[in-house]
Amino acid sequence: MLKIAAICLALGVLGTAGVGYWFYQHLNGNIESVSLDGKGGQEKADAFGRTPINLLVMGSDGRTNKTDCKLGGGCSKTGVQTGSNADVQMVVHISADRSNATVMSIPRDTMTQVPACKDRASGQSTSGYYGQINSALQYGPACQVATVHRLTGIPIDHFVKLDFSGVVRMSDAVGGVSVCVSDNVYDTYSHLKLSKGSHTLKGVAALEFVRSRHGFGDGSDLGRTVSQHIFLSAMIRKFKSAGTLTDPGAVYDLADAATKALTVDDGLGTVKKLISLAADLNKVPTKRMTFTTMQTGTDPSDSNRVVVGAGAKALFATIADDQSLTTGSGKKSTAASATAEATATAPAVPASRIAVTVENGTGITGRASAVATALTYKGFSSGTTTANAPSPAATTTLTYGSGQKAEAQTAAKALGLSASHLRQGTGTGLTLVVGSDWPSGTTFPGGTSSPAPANTKAAVSNAHAQTADQAKTCAKVSPYKTVSLNGVPMTPAQAYAAARSKPDSDD
Repeated sequence: MLKIAAICLALGVLGTAGVGYWFYQHLNGNIESVSLDGKGGQEKADAFGRTPINLLVMGSDGRTNKTDCKLGGGCSKTGVQTGSNADVQMVVHISADRSNATVMSIPRDTMTQVPACKDRASGQSTSGYYGQINSALQYGPACQVATVHRLTGIPIDHFVKLDFSGVVRMSDAVGGVSVCVSDNVYDTYSHLKLSKGSHTLKGVAALEFVRSRHGFGDGSDLGRTVSQHIFLSAMIRKFKSAGTLTDPGAVYDLADAATKALTVDDGLGTVKKLISLAADLNKVPTKRMTFTTMQTGTDPSDSNRVVVGAGAKALFATIADDQSLTTGSGKKSTAASATAEATATAPAVPASRIAVTVENGTGITGRASAVATALTYKGFSSGTTTANAPSPAATTTLTYGSGQKAEAQTAAKALGLSASHLRQGTGTGLTLVVGSDWPSGTTFPGGTSSPAPANTKAAVSNAHAQTADQAKTCAKVSPYKTVSLNGVPMTPAQAYAAARSKPDSDD
């Protein structure tokens, strides 16, 4: 599930080692690829023509073969199953200049709108529904990508998907990953059993660790995302340490296991393309890789589910606008203070108080919706609406009512519109007519304005942010009675003490 670093770095070493053509063909034959059909949106280049990379890493809970049934359990009555859910979802962002990266986990229990989708492979389709975000994978990886894109507004141009057996194969090939737990832990559901302290996990033990949701934090999926970040950070540090990939035999085993373990989009469907991704990822120092979890709130309709919480839109905007959560030194970004300074001289009208009516004057389906969505993710009022313009428009204009020039200037800056596009009207409110001079994207082409600096304080607030260089971080074992042994509710530590006869996962 969390092996993207291992996959990329192993293939990168193979590329630089000059592996023969036959071996590349062998590895290419291992890779399964699927088209995204443009459902994830498209990245835009920066002022220097460089493009950031956003990929969705998915961990499937599918029991689609006997091996995964044995590893995941739950097949005793149903047998081998056909569908799967995305129980791990991480948006991995690599900046356009390759200086920093952000990894954002989206809890599987998040409720959201799943768009209309059809899986080419299975023929499964949906006209769209409101439901748990991980269920979109039942309609194919492209549907899961489209759902995450719709929720976050972040363009996603690639994906990597692994199943249970893929995690085991990769962990064995890697040679184990070192993790630390804050207390004795026995998750009777994932079967993870470890004593307090540090351990090297591989194979089934690694799978038990990354699957454990009852062992850590509050016993929910939120605690699991944090422990997964600890696991992935440790893996990245291992592969960046000197001498890790100097054994040609180990590199072969890793690359062979990696390419057999994953499904990717067509854009990553060859070893050459994966090597290119490896090189990009390897440029980012660990101190500038930030791991976060999307902020959530309790779903008012179901206490066992969550919805997008306060601060999440700031986190989404930070990633979508290719802005770092760290500085060059690895410290917290100064963007938050820069935002405060800019606000002192900018019009004193916060975006949250500004609603814009976005009208499509291009004749291109979806243009008003795309721009309106971008505005709301930049913090503009949820009262922002869309409509068709009364007639086709060649030029984009932003019309404002009397006394609302400041609001118009704030909106224009967010969209990259110059003052020449602003008009004072006779009515009230702000109306943006998207003309044929703006056929795509959410920032006006050729605009001189850059996105406002990210408010990193809001972006990382309650997001459990940590960087990949934090080697001494232990996964916090849940202090609550989140597990059950012989029908008795217990804390994971109590369950560990009560199950003395069961061997530890790393024995």
